[in-house]
Amino acid sequence: MLDIDQIIRSRRKTIALIIQRDGALVIRAPLRTPEKTIRELVEQKKGWITKKQTEMRKNRPATVRQFAEGETFFLMGKSYPLKIVKRQRASLTFEQGTFLLAEKFRSLAREAFTRWYKQTAAILLSARIEILAKKHNLQPAKIRITSARTRWGSCSSTGTISLTWRLVMAPPEIIDYVIVHELAHLKVKNHSKSFWAAVALLLPDYKTHIAWLKKQGHTLDI
Repeated sequence: MLDIDQIIRSRRKTIALIIQRDGALVIRAPLRTPEKTIRELVEQKKGWITKKQTEMRKNRPATVRQFAEGETFFLMGKSYPLKIVKRQRASLTFEQGTFLLAEKFRSLAREAFTRWYKQTAAILLSARIEILAKKHNLQPAKIRITSARTRWGSCSSTGTISLTWRLVMAPPEIIDYVIVHELAHLKVKNHSKSFWAAVALLLPDYKTHIAWLKKQGHTLDI
């Protein structure tokens, strides 16, 4: 029997099986779903779960961030070098294609990068959603930037579209795919054939972008 690392209950209507990037199995389930029902579903999906866990563990980053001089970080699909500077009031800035990290904040580099990426994502991703929403005449009720690790985006039953800040590291075409995916959920709430038909209508080559995320998605992190 497969181990379930975490069960998260909420006011949702269906059970979702989520394989995190470290291979952990997380279950999202309706509040009153019996644990027996959850475990029966996990057993039914055992083959798929095992396959996805193997893929995730295989694709985990091989190195740990050192936040050292010359190390590169992604922004909109391109990699930019890090430079450690002595005289800078802000912990982290981005100027002329270079990340500048104040030496006195080096021990807090991960926090500095996370904060910078969140702020940048709030601007760039929100702007892109507005452009694509207007283009396809699909208007979300609200836009949120989250810190989700296992989902690139989501669309709530009330029409709120959420995107993880990590997505701002991806190439523009990948960002557009995730946004279009969530916009399509404004029309079709599930992942039925009708949903994928709606996605294909908005973005015919969407399968290429799904393949990219499966292969390269693990690189979009710090």
